[in-house]
Amino acid sequence: MCGRYAASRGPEDLAGVFEIEKWEPEETLAPDYNVAPTKEVYAVLDRPLKDTDDPRPVRQLRKLKWGLVPSWSKTPEGAARMINARAETVHEKPSYRRAFAARRCVIPADGYYEWVTGAQERDLEVEGKKKRPRKQPYFVLPADGSVFAMAGLYEFWRDKTLPDDHPGAWWVTCSVITTEAETSPLAVAPEPGPHSLAEIHPRMPLMLTPDRWDAWLDPSRTDPHDLRPLLAPPREGLMRAYPVTTAVSNVRNNGPELLKELEGPEEGTLF
Repeated sequence: MCGRYAASRGPEDLAGVFEIEKWEPEETLAPDYNVAPTKEVYAVLDRPLKDTDDPRPVRQLRKLKWGLVPSWSKTPEGAARMINARAETVHEKPSYRRAFAARRCVIPADGYYEWVTGAQERDLEVEGKKKRPRKQPYFVLPADGSVFAMAGLYEFWRDKTLPDDHPGAWWVTCSVITTEAETSPLAVAPEPGPHSLAEIHPRMPLMLTPDRWDAWLDPSRTDPHDLRPLLAPPREGLMRAYPVTTAVSNVRNNGPELLKELEGPEEGTLF
């Protein structure tokens, strides 16, 4: 799954990486080293600009809320539970299938945090059952230091309790797509520690390599059968992972020190 990540790059940096054509300075977000559900996050999407006659999709950097609210939902109360969509079923789940067909985005990050789970905990995770408290956190990122581009979906939701001109009348929310964690060796593995992402957790965010960005963001592609091949995991050996402080477990902690690599797991934790 993806329940926490780091995003420190600013609009100027992301604009160069993703060839952004449009972003609003007032939507600038501060660097966030502990992004949690329901926070505002950056997302890259291709969409025609509002209030113009030009139907051409424009590559935009937008500020969205993490936790998808389906357009048909009566309330936004379930957003915190809809931060992840499974790649295996995203095309058929009622909450995600319309967004998968028409509203796909890339959610840029430095990397994501995951808390290592023991064998029994992994079994419960796969079965969708409640687990015991998580243990040692690891930070997972591209080994070459590039942007971690997570496949995402976005959706519009209208708060009908508010008038049309109210700034909060429309919510734009998003979800990260996850896939099975890689079982292949990490490009750089901690010692001692896990040697594959699957040894940390059974799920991981689906990373899109640059060669898939245009196809994934293209709003003219709406056929699920045409889109599903884009959900294939990237080639192996692109990721590294290292242990970080358990302070990241508290969402109130937020700073670059959370990304500091530890020499080994903290005392009393797994691995």
